[in-house]
Amino acid sequence: MLERTGPRFIGVQFVALALAWGSSFLFIKIALEGVNPAQIMLARLLFGAALLTAVMLISRRAYPRGWRVWRSLLFISIFLAVIPFTLYAWAGQHIPSGLSSIYNATTPFATMIFAMMLLPDEKLTRGGVLGLIVGSVGVVVIAAPWNISFEGSGADQLLAQLACLGANACYAISYVLQRRLLRGGQYDPTSIAASQILLAALLGLLLAPLIGGLEPVQLSVPVVVSLALLGMLGTGLAYIWVNNIIVTWGPTPASTVTYVTPVVGVVLGIVVLGETLHWNEPVGGVIILLGVLLTQGVLRSRS
Repeated sequence: MLERTGPRFIGVQFVALALAWGSSFLFIKIALEGVNPAQIMLARLLFGAALLTAVMLISRRAYPRGWRVWRSLLFISIFLAVIPFTLYAWAGQHIPSGLSSIYNATTPFATMIFAMMLLPDEKLTRGGVLGLIVGSVGVVVIAAPWNISFEGSGADQLLAQLACLGANACYAISYVLQRRLLRGGQYDPTSIAASQILLAALLGLLLAPLIGGLEPVQLSVPVVVSLALLGMLGTGLAYIWVNNIIVTWGPTPASTVTYVTPVVGVVLGIVVLGETLHWNEPVGGVIILLGVLLTQGVLRSRS
């Protein structure tokens, strides 16, 4: 399932990716009980790099060759992992995990914009456009902006939400750049993922002490398990899957996985963290799923 790219297997990887990334917001919230956002970013990358390196060794794959390829991978890794991992971890200090996952669903909008700017042959069908519109309605319904209060810690909450949007813009840029790099099947998606996360981990080692300081950590079993799952599942395996999806479906359809992650994130926030469920959240979740079906062409739009 790691590498197979037939329609059935890509669909399974899409669902697995949604579950992995949807649960990441819960793991971030738990990890913040013992480490700071920069340390979360670093631990996530180190665990992810370790797993992907093991996959490379077991499968006897070769890393890409050539300075130009590695330069591109380094640039992509900044937008794919280093910046968004840090921003989402920081945002998790100030807003609920469910709300963070909701904002993650805005990624397809940014991806569509960057894809149209950088990939002339990337076109959206009418069903795709309609799916994005329907999905955006679902995001608004779940977010319920009419209920947001900015009193007290409102400034931090606003900055946290902007951080989520900034992280999504970074994901969008990385999706489009990866499509250009992976186009034509010249590079194996698993090798590309391993190279990207390895480079990101090296950058994280340099940046984490600078942006997060040398704060002491308070490790516990839940914190360590959360960091390990963030790295091995939400970063290691997930980035193999997302590369396969980008190669097969393209960057904009691949980014619609973030329409499903809010459903996972909200449910886990309620069940595990005791976050409150409002009527708009399940209603918005259904609307988002409808948007995904339209974007993928499962449902044909009719005038």
